Amino acid sequence: MKPIIPAVKQSSATSLPYPDNYFDAAITDPPYYDNVPYSYLSDFFYVWLKRTIGDLYPELFATPLTPKAEEIVAYSNGEGGFEAGKKFFEETITKAFKEIHRVLKPDGIACIVFAHKSTEAWETIINALLNSGLYLTASWPVHTEMKARLRASESAALASSIYMVCRKRTKSETAYFNEIKPQIEARIKEKLDQFWNENIGGSDFFISAIGPAMEVFGKYESVEKLSGEKVSAKELLEFIRKSVSEYALTKILKSPQLGDIDEETRFYLLWRWTYNGTPVHFDDARKLAQAVGVEITEQWGNGFIKKDKEYISVLDAHARGKKFLEKGELKTMIDALHASLLYWEQNDRKAIAELLEKTGYLNNNAFWQVAQAISEVLPEGDKEKQMIQGLLYGKESYGKGKVDKYQRKLFEEGL
Repeated sequence: MKPIIPAVKQSSATSLPYPDNYFDAAITDPPYYDNVPYSYLSDFFYVWLKRTIGDLYPELFATPLTPKAEEIVAYSNGEGGFEAGKKFFEETITKAFKEIHRVLKPDGIACIVFAHKSTEAWETIINALLNSGLYLTASWPVHTEMKARLRASESAALASSIYMVCRKRTKSETAYFNEIKPQIEARIKEKLDQFWNENIGGSDFFISAIGPAMEVFGKYESVEKLSGEKVSAKELLEFIRKSVSEYALTKILKSPQLGDIDEETRFYLLWRWTYNGTPVHFDDARKLAQAVGVEITEQWGNGFIKKDKEYISVLDAHARGKKFLEKGELKTMIDALHASLLYWEQNDRKAIAELLEKTGYLNNNAFWQVAQAISEVLPEGDKEKQMIQGLLYGKESYGKGKVDKYQRKLFEEGL
């Protein structure tokens, strides 16, 4: 057999120089929304390549620097700012996906790789796929990113890329969202069981659920509400986020019963599992909070949520500190836990016992389950993890003061 020699060509992804129904497969790792300024980074190498091999490929090195006008990235430094960049990305990535649809054979497959933590980016990719006529048949999160890379330092960057296998949609069917919700939930749960067993967690876990949901949702040319209005990618993502939040909480707590745990405490646990102490953009923080029924704006100033410009942070017990203790406002389970941790740090067991007795958490299984769960999701060396472990270690002793007091009273009455 003669060896097959591949042909390498350069062309625009929005205008491929190939006829219809030409390829068995198309594999692409497109730009990740606004994550990386690819062309600007390429300039560093471009100028040296132009000097060394530019005469061999004059058509590829015709410009002084890399061409940027048609680059499919959501840049915010152009005219119109980020909104214009976002619009440009959505329009051009849709064109590129439509070109993939055009050159694919009817039974061909497209493999599209994407990784981005922001919901906006995923809304854009989902819309582009739906509008291009492609639909997901399978997806996998693949651990591709190094934890030590500069991009991951002090950020909530993903460790996994999502590999989406797509085919051409051959039917023009419409479905009602209410009717396919159970199918979406079942498919999400099936895949989340697998992802959980493979130790995929945090931001990656939420993003990994998008593919399984799209496997059901994307089969249909249109998914509508009973009113006839089309279900948007934004609404689909809200549904996915809520389903994943409930699943993750039951797994983290090792219990399907969430009724005894208030929404703020659920949010705190979910945040620590997803982002730990990393500041997150307001919109993504708001959407995670909405998934468990929390309005984060109500927590500013007097709660455990802090806003700094466009970023949201969640405060641990140590960060809330003495001022929080002095206020004495314990509205939620997480408030009571944080107050107990601060008393533990002061070695004030009596105060812990009185607080837990007063709030009704002393013998409340859900309270201790939450404490244990938070301890387990926090990384080694974390200050709050150490405080919780200390609190849990002394759990049996907090009720002893109460018993001793009653025993002393009975003894005195007996005298």
